Amino acid sequence: MSLQYLERAKSWLSDSFDNETIEAVGKLIRENSKELEESFYKNLEFGTGGLRGVMGVGTNRVNKYTIGMATQGFANYLRESFDGVDVLSVAIAFDNRNNSSYFASIAADVFSANGIKVYLFESLRPTPELSFAIRHLKCSGGVMLTASHNPKEYNGYKVYWEDGAQVTSPHDKNIIDHVNKISDPSVVKFKRVESNVVVVGKDIDKAYLEAILSLTLNKEVKRSGSDLKIVYTPLHGTGVEIVPEALRQAGFSKVFNVPEQDISDGNFPTVDSPNPEEPGALKMALEKAEEVGADLVMATDPDSDRLGIAIRDNQGKLLLLNGNQMASILTYYLLENISSANQLKKGEGGDYMVKTIVTTDLMKSICDFYDIEIFNVLTGFKYIAEVVRSMEGKRRFIGGGEESYGFNVGEFVRDKDAVVTCCLVAEAAVWSRERGMKLYDLLIEIYNKFGFYLEHLISMTKKGIDGKEQIDTIMKNLRNSPPESIDGSQVVLVHDYLKRETIDIVSDLRYKIGLPKSNVLQFVTSDNTIVSVRPSGTEPKIKFYIGVKGDLGSMDEFARVKEELMTKIKRIERGFTDL
Repeated sequence: MSLQYLERAKSWLSDSFDNETIEAVGKLIRENSKELEESFYKNLEFGTGGLRGVMGVGTNRVNKYTIGMATQGFANYLRESFDGVDVLSVAIAFDNRNNSSYFASIAADVFSANGIKVYLFESLRPTPELSFAIRHLKCSGGVMLTASHNPKEYNGYKVYWEDGAQVTSPHDKNIIDHVNKISDPSVVKFKRVESNVVVVGKDIDKAYLEAILSLTLNKEVKRSGSDLKIVYTPLHGTGVEIVPEALRQAGFSKVFNVPEQDISDGNFPTVDSPNPEEPGALKMALEKAEEVGADLVMATDPDSDRLGIAIRDNQGKLLLLNGNQMASILTYYLLENISSANQLKKGEGGDYMVKTIVTTDLMKSICDFYDIEIFNVLTGFKYIAEVVRSMEGKRRFIGGGEESYGFNVGEFVRDKDAVVTCCLVAEAAVWSRERGMKLYDLLIEIYNKFGFYLEHLISMTKKGIDGKEQIDTIMKNLRNSPPESIDGSQVVLVHDYLKRETIDIVSDLRYKIGLPKSNVLQFVTSDNTIVSVRPSGTEPKIKFYIGVKGDLGSMDEFARVKEELMTKIKRIERGFTDL
């Protein structure tokens, strides 16, 4: 074992740490050299969105001390940034994960000890409600304790700025610098000042629901949708009360729950992964839907910012939709209804939408049809929120989405919001029914009208020290030797977001990309196939996003064309997973 790891571990045996931590570290030193190395070989990186990692003792783990040091650094930066503000305040919320409430309490201790007023939620709440609360309470920042859909061993610490969005440049880098200056927990102010901590809850719930429900489009649709049968599961997470309540207030009274998954439990006992992207996560909800004859199935992730749905096809079978399909349906529903009401401001300087670079171009095709500008931003909803902030008071934000099952509308919340998305999906289902269609038919109509875009995501997990090196090697090799063709189609464009450069292979020209640096590569072929490659910012994974495009001569050709496109995707997948 490297002496450096061992010396770092021994430093955690000092009286700066509590007895429980000292005992746990001592046991690792004596009995588990591999786990000791993983726990201490580096400091848990405070990235541009905060912390996320496995819980446990050590510098590379989420625990009382890494949370405390992050909070001290953030508190120092807030005091520097808002110097002269009479009452500096933050909002703190947490999800159902093991230790989330404890870590939230630690963060409240440190902020309060630094003279910052803390609005601490009384119990678990969704991430989008935390975003709303920051703006509603006029806070300078906020923290959400969550690891989203990661496995049960994980927890995390998301950092928000005064606009209710996760921090972006320059604040992200500046916060990282301040956190990195906190080299020892002895400098962290852990002793709570009770007078600086205010517990909040139901009052914020009420204001949040009123705000997001004001964004729904059609009260007649809601009334006529009272018989729509919906099965909803929070996957043991924060949506357990607020999502059914939002649906009821929106006019959808027939909401069926999955009792076993209404239990808030950080061990996620009924699922292998609390991720609505994973079909297995919706298994119990699908079974419940068959039992009650539901029209629609909805599942939110633990912090209720992402939504997975299932709809009935024309044979009555439940079909899971991916995030691109859901975002496309909602884009069409919003723009068609706002346009029909003559309330859509078109063209340059008018209403707009936003998507990420790895999200389906079908959203762009729909926006082009309605003459609505759509911005393309880096992966992460914080970049969508950054556009919203830049346009605030000038242009109306209709909505924005990303392929990873996140969507939002309006400006009350500056993060993806599964609560309002649930209401909009239900509305779209009723609107489709009034036109004599299911949501399934609506999706095919969209493909027929705007082009059949089909996408597929491959995630390759590479854990530990070796895993990071493998991911770095894959990115380096693709960057230095990009593919000349993909599935027989010539690569004509290479977008390198790390170099902020597009290479036009055909004309041998280079163009600057006007986005911040990001370790993403994107290959575009002559037949409109797009393959994007990026390491995950929150998990030990490298992700390959494959997008292909076909055309439907008629809606009757849907099954055939889909099969052809899926076969093409599988061929492309084999070429990249062998890297």
